[in-house]
Amino acid sequence: QVQLVESGGGLVQAGGSLRLSCVVSGSRFSMYTMSWYRQPPGKQRELVAQISSGGTTDYADSVKGRFTISKDNAKNTVYLQMNSLKPDDTAVYYCNVVFKVLISFRDYWGQGTQVTVSS
Repeated sequence: QVQLVESGGGLVQAGGSLRLSCVVSGSRFSMYTMSWYRQPPGKQRELVAQISSGGTTDYADSVKGRFTISKDNAKNTVYLQMNSLKPDDTAVYYCNVVFKVLISFRDYWGQGTQVTVSS
């Protein structure tokens, strides 16, 4: 069974940094993309950053220059380094992985980790 376990969330002051981690286990298929999403209070979930199997990255405009997504294939782990945090970054952050299974795709979600940025 595929499991995604996130860690690294917490409370930080504006201007501070956090690093989120997501460890993926239980799949024998290739990871197609690994992503971080977030859901602020009262708002819809939104894509924050994505990294492809080849290492290509993409970011939401609101986090460009402040957040960095990376992965360690040997550890089946994806990271999100968040610098210069703002109160608007407060949200539950979710890890998402898409696997390529033959000609189809399957995606899985972590349980979420709370990030709170105080002003």
